[in-house]
Amino acid sequence: MAIEIKAPTFPESVADGTVATWHKQPGDAVKRDELIVDIETDKVVLEVLATADGVLGAIVKGEGDTVLSDEVLGSIVEGGAAAAAPAAAPAAAAPAAAAAADAGEDDPIAAPAARKLAEESGIDLATVAGTGKGGRITKEDVVAAVANKKSAPAPAAKPAAAAAAAPVVVAAGDRTEKRVPMTRLRAKIAERLVEAQSNMAMLTTFNEVDMTEVMALRSKYKDLFEKTHNGVRLGFMSFFVKAATEALKRFPAVNASIDGNDIVYHGFADVGVAVSSDRGLVVPVLRNAESMSLAEIENGIATFGKKARDGKLAIEEMTGGTFTITNGGTFGSMMSTPIVNPPQAAILGMHNIIQRPMAINGQVVIRPMMYLALSYDHRLIDGKEAVTFLVTIKNLLEDPSRLLLDI
Repeated sequence: MAIEIKAPTFPESVADGTVATWHKQPGDAVKRDELIVDIETDKVVLEVLATADGVLGAIVKGEGDTVLSDEVLGSIVEGGAAAAAPAAAPAAAAPAAAAAADAGEDDPIAAPAARKLAEESGIDLATVAGTGKGGRITKEDVVAAVANKKSAPAPAAKPAAAAAAAPVVVAAGDRTEKRVPMTRLRAKIAERLVEAQSNMAMLTTFNEVDMTEVMALRSKYKDLFEKTHNGVRLGFMSFFVKAATEALKRFPAVNASIDGNDIVYHGFADVGVAVSSDRGLVVPVLRNAESMSLAEIENGIATFGKKARDGKLAIEEMTGGTFTITNGGTFGSMMSTPIVNPPQAAILGMHNIIQRPMAINGQVVIRPMMYLALSYDHRLIDGKEAVTFLVTIKNLLEDPSRLLLDI
């Protein structure tokens, strides 16, 4: 009996997805709840799991194909666990037999996209070492083989749609160029950044904060903090989130958004924290951050970071923020002008901490200083509000006791 493999039900904010990777090929045995295919949307990668034991039958949607919500991707032939044995039922073994007939018994095991690219590039798959599961040759293996082959002939002519579906490497001596389709996430980031700059009256204001007190507080209590909160480490981001949520209470326009001709003032602070991943920058959201403790904030950020690296973030965790904080300082940025994430009204940019000479009470002393940047939508936030908001964050961080005393 064949069971359909369907794409997940996408939320309203996601129109469609793209088949990113098939982890199984026709004829491969699959077990219930085993990952078989990844669907990439413009927000996250969704995993599709097997709903029964069996073997993978026909693949309806190949890698690079666009899929809609609940659309059929392929099928699983039940009873396929036994199909791997010599006494397998003919019906269950049929997909494997068909795959073997197509490829030839002596051919290397290769993903369809890898086989196609190899044919176009004149690469003999027998000379390519597979790095995929069970020695399977992936597209990346073929791309590497093409790059290493100095005298590789130019790829054969092919339709434009096919050219966009797979990486193409053109080699000319030691000078190579690699053309790779833009991921949906990268395309969405590009679209939203252009949208923000086109539709907003966006400005950026700067200030600097003396991190002496925060660093001293962290140094004094970080070991006790980690021990008390079951391994949660005390970082700087939690102080900035707390300072930002306190400032948002005092300046509600910074926590608002524009909806048509209306201004929506949010009675909560859902703070997005920008996290870098292999797929690009993602912004998971800390819900009701104004009521979270430092430990809860640090734990939430650490959890999001791990999920981002593993590609496990859910769409619900990345939508609905009211304010965003991004930290370019982790990569060494001294100053930047972050771009507002619509429909939010503002974004706070942190930067690296640098020891600089400062005039304190008439004396020149060395202090750990950080530049802060607040980009904001001038349609909603006046310059005075933006500057005062940033000064409030500066004051709260330079004297963290203000966060406890609410002053």
